[in-house]
Amino acid sequence: MKRNIAVILAGCGVFDGAEIHEAVLSLLAIARQGAQYQVFAPNREQAHVINHLTGELSNESRNILVESARIARGKILPLDQIQIEKFDAILFPGGFGVAKNLCTLAFDGPSCTVLPEVEQVVLDAVKAGKPIGALCIAPAMMTKILAGAEVTIGNELSTIQAIEKMGGSHIETTHGQVIIDEQYKLVTTPCYMLDASIDQIADGAENAVAALLKLCQ
Repeated sequence: MKRNIAVILAGCGVFDGAEIHEAVLSLLAIARQGAQYQVFAPNREQAHVINHLTGELSNESRNILVESARIARGKILPLDQIQIEKFDAILFPGGFGVAKNLCTLAFDGPSCTVLPEVEQVVLDAVKAGKPIGALCIAPAMMTKILAGAEVTIGNELSTIQAIEKMGGSHIETTHGQVIIDEQYKLVTTPCYMLDASIDQIADGAENAVAALLKLCQ
C-alpha cells in the first residue's frame, strides 16, 4: 500500500503564498518515491497580495485555499477537513505565505501566532507519531509550535535568531541537507532560505521526502 502524505500549502507565489518550485518539486518527489498525496490549505483570506513582477503590494484580496488550488490543479481540500489518521506524514513547503498566512512570523517575529488549524494538525501528527516535513521558512514556524524543536533553515542569521528566541535549536546546513529531530519526527531542509538553483531545490525536496518515508517505516 502506498504511503499517503498530506501536503499543506499557504497560497501560490513565493512572496505571499507557497513557494511554487518547492511545492511542485515536493509533490513530484512524493510521486517518484512511490507515495501519494492530498493537498490542503486554510480556507481564509491571505495576509496581503504581492505583485510578483514589481514586488509591490497589490490592492486586492485573495483566498489561501483558492490560490493553493492553482498548484494542486483543483484537487485540494480545506485544512479543517483533514483527518490525520488517514495520512502517514504531513509536509509543509515554504514560501513567505507560511510566515504570513499560516503564522505571523513575517510581521511579529518571535512573538508570532500560528493559525489554530495549522497548529492543531501539527500537534495531532506528533501525538499520533506521524512524521512532519518542513521546507524553507516552515521550520521556523515549527519551533513556535513544538517546544525545543531542532531544525534548519540554512544560515540566515535573523531567522536563526528568531528560531532561538522561540525556543528552537538551529543547525546550519547547506543545499539538500536534511536535519531530523527524532523526538518530534520532524524533517527540515533549507531550500530557498539559501541562494539556490531549482535543481538544488529538487535535491532538498527529494531528500526531505525520503527521510519522511523512512520515518514512516
